[in-house]
Amino acid sequence: MCGRFTLTLEAAVLQQQLRLIQVPEEWIPRYNISPSQNIAIIRDADEPKLDMLRWGLIPFWAKSVDVGYSMINARAETIAEKPSYKQSFKLRRCLIPADGFYEWKKSPDKKVPSTPFYIKLKSDPLFFFAGIWDAWKQPGTEETIQSCTIITTAPNSLMAPIHDRMPVILDRSMAWEWLNPRSEPELKELLKPFDPSLMMAYPISRLVNSPSNDSPQCVQPEESL
Repeated sequence: MCGRFTLTLEAAVLQQQLRLIQVPEEWIPRYNISPSQNIAIIRDADEPKLDMLRWGLIPFWAKSVDVGYSMINARAETIAEKPSYKQSFKLRRCLIPADGFYEWKKSPDKKVPSTPFYIKLKSDPLFFFAGIWDAWKQPGTEETIQSCTIITTAPNSLMAPIHDRMPVILDRSMAWEWLNPRSEPELKELLKPFDPSLMMAYPISRLVNSPSNDSPQCVQPEESL
């Protein structure tokens, strides 16, 4: 799965790197982005800008906002068939910019806490998760909540020793294809494990375990703390 990630670039750098027409005024670098928080997404390849949506998909037909807490990820293998995701997969795809993410490796000894790892690309400070979004209207009110989820797939050889799932990563050379009109087979071809030779992972402290910790110390290698 993917339950925490980072996007640590300053607004001006992010805008230049992605050629964005707009960055939210309230933008700040983030080192521990967590579910149910608002995260940045891009929905339009022709006029790319950052929109802030709630992380945890709430399908338009849901009865309660609470469903979003269990829908922070969508499986690539079933996204085209699952009622919660299939319409958004066809019509409401998005890119979620990131520069790293966290995963926890379980210990063989159940008494020992899981070890958090930070994972990023070796040579590029920025990449995208493949995502989908939806809009949900609060019953009996005019309030609308827009939300999104990160798509996951099978782990590559780097991730497999850490976890049995990984987010779908799209580098900047191919990411915009996810937003453009494509057939279902063409879209599914993008939802595959990323090249492990282009990635790196290292253990970090358990500081990241608490969402309230959102600082550069979260991504520091364990031995340097």
